[in-house]
Amino acid sequence: MNRWKGRAVLAAFALTLVACGGDDNDYRLDSETVNLNLNATTEVAEAGRLEFPRLRQDGSSMVVVHTTHKYGVNYSIEWDFTKKSQRWSCYQMYAENSVSNTSRYTGTPQYPSDPDIPSTYQFASDPYWNTGFDHGHICPSADRLCSSEANYQTFFLTNMQPQVNGFNSGVWSNMELRLRNWNRNSFRDTLYVCKGGTIDNASQILRTLKNGLIVPKYFFMAVLCIKDQEYKAIGFWVEHEDNDDDDLRKYAVSIDELEELTGIDFFCNLPDATEKAVESNVYPQSWGLK
Repeated sequence: MNRWKGRAVLAAFALTLVACGGDDNDYRLDSETVNLNLNATTEVAEAGRLEFPRLRQDGSSMVVVHTTHKYGVNYSIEWDFTKKSQRWSCYQMYAENSVSNTSRYTGTPQYPSDPDIPSTYQFASDPYWNTGFDHGHICPSADRLCSSEANYQTFFLTNMQPQVNGFNSGVWSNMELRLRNWNRNSFRDTLYVCKGGTIDNASQILRTLKNGLIVPKYFFMAVLCIKDQEYKAIGFWVEHEDNDDDDLRKYAVSIDELEELTGIDFFCNLPDATEKAVESNVYPQSWGLK
């Protein structure tokens, strides 16, 4: 298996659970007992990484891992090929891949089709044009300036969700800026991020356009921070509407609550007891949200 190309693989994964202890706020892993439970088969070994949620196992989706020659895994998505829509993008942020070596991609086409998903499972042409919705990046271009290859990949249509402009350039942008503010050495060793819009349940879909493009009613972020082997996590849940709010504390939820809202099991590759501890509460003040 070539690690340096994106791959699409039908999701069919097993979960093995192990235990590890923690305290009441930030949680420390005993390095001698770390044994990640794998959310993967040998086909997609990367699915055992901490940013991955538990993958759907009903045969309706595939996993795509986009990689670059210099930085390895860039970001990954779970693509619902029956709905031609992504469920989430997940990725890591750390010192080596957070450098600025390039600028935002401005080539043609501006939003390429994903070369690692069969054309049958994608729209034949860009479904966003003339709809009034922005191409809303899920893994942002600004988070991937380490190389032109990494930045280019963030413009794949499979890394997009339709967003009204007042949301995309408002509260969503404010959340992305806050995430980049956390992406500094004094705050993290690594940030593990999973983001997306709601497409699974009819009650969480704003509308479906005539061309079949699903417009989520809500958007979410799940963030896990590791610093000196201490773990903390936070979720965001926000309705998809014009909103330029920069008071992000009101949208902060625990990962457990976010899982209830989305039906997605985030950070399932943590040792079981650690996952339970970091996901059960949220401490906005430890994230600088007051």
